[in-house]
Amino acid sequence: MSVPLPHATYREIALWFLRRYRRFRVTGPSMLPCLTPGQEVLINPVAYVNSTPQRGDIVIANHPHRQNLRIIKRVDFVDSDGECYLKGDNPNASSDSRQFGLVSKNQLQGKVICLFP
Repeated sequence: MSVPLPHATYREIALWFLRRYRRFRVTGPSMLPCLTPGQEVLINPVAYVNSTPQRGDIVIANHPHRQNLRIIKRVDFVDSDGECYLKGDNPNASSDSRQFGLVSKNQLQGKVICLFP
C-alpha cells in the first residue's frame, strides 16, 4: 500500500508560501520506507473539512494520549462514525492505533500532499 509521495511542484510551494499548506518534519522511523526521519512533507490542513479521510491517506494527527505530540501515520480504515484507525508503514517501530485506538477526525491536522521540497 506504500505508494511513493511526489515531490512538491511550484504550485505546492506557492501554496506553502501563501500559508495554505504547512510543513512537517518526520522525526521517527514509523513510516519507513515511504518516509525517512528528517524528510519534510507538505500538508493540506483543510483537506478533511468537507470530506472523509480515505484508506491509504497519510495524515498528521494529534496523539490521543500525549499532549503536544503530532504523529504521521497512514489511514488503515475509517469507521462509520468518522474515526480513523492509523498505522505506521513500519509496524515494528510504530506506536499507532494498535496501542492507542481510533483517532477522531477532529484530531487530524491535515493530509500529507507531497515531499518538501
